Amino acid sequence: MLEELLQKENSYLNYFFEKIDLSAADIIVQALKDCEGVVVFSGVGKSGLVAEKIAMTMTSTGSRALFISPTNALHGDIGIVSEKDVFVFLSKSGESEELLSLIPTLRNRRVKIIGIVSNAKSRLAKASDVYIDLPLQQELCPFDIVPTTSAVIQLIFGDILAVALMRMKNFSLEEYVKNHPAGRIGKRISLKVSDLMITGSSLPICKPHDKLVNTLVELSNKRCGCVLVTDETEILQGIFTDGDLRRALQSHGAASLQLPMKDLMIQTARWVTPHNLAWDAMRKMEGDQKNAITVLPVLTEHKKLLGLIKLHDIVQSGI
Repeated sequence: MLEELLQKENSYLNYFFEKIDLSAADIIVQALKDCEGVVVFSGVGKSGLVAEKIAMTMTSTGSRALFISPTNALHGDIGIVSEKDVFVFLSKSGESEELLSLIPTLRNRRVKIIGIVSNAKSRLAKASDVYIDLPLQQELCPFDIVPTTSAVIQLIFGDILAVALMRMKNFSLEEYVKNHPAGRIGKRISLKVSDLMITGSSLPICKPHDKLVNTLVELSNKRCGCVLVTDETEILQGIFTDGDLRRALQSHGAASLQLPMKDLMIQTARWVTPHNLAWDAMRKMEGDQKNAITVLPVLTEHKKLLGLIKLHDIVQSGI
């Protein structure tokens, strides 16, 4: 049954993508971009929930937008709407009386009206300055009644509008960070390697000619799972991990204890700069699942050692 439903929904969504009027969509995007005030969304029922989500997405991505429920609008909230604003209605049928009741007031305020419907012949479509008919072949619901596919295509179209406006306005990652200071998203796009890295006396460091037997204390005491091999000018030469210790003992036995670190270290170590995002550092550690690592040296562009960042600390940060 689930496979059948997935195939049906895929077919209905393909119908939407194949039939949508791109010229009408372009007109709507331009109208939203040209809006000097606020883009106000409204809808009833499931369409109202989608409208609220779209408004929130636009607000967080550089477009001034808000959601007003039609009931609250009819009881005073419409007072905040001015002629500089654009009012966007979402409605599958385009015949919701709650929405149609707002039209006269919006007309009197000279507010531009956009209708997003799935019924081109509806009263809402005819009353709008600009409208688009979202092609709906059928609801996924077996009775073709419950808003299922219709809600999905409204959401898809709303997200496309939001991202199109982002691109047209050249909305940057830095601006997005300012709008998301908290939570996991905020941390992923603001927390840097420099905020989490280990530095100074906490760093496990040795020299290329140090013998393994003399390095074990540093490896054990610093509890980082590795030692960083640097030259006299603190330029990173390589890295030696707990895993490398096991492999050295398996290959050379007790004789490995007398080998210099330059013969045991990994010279092609992955690394990051302190200005990299911690999220990017974690992806670099886990990017190659066959060779996943748990630590990354933090270097300058000239490979001078500055610190060490651990996967455990990144995870603990809440990213």
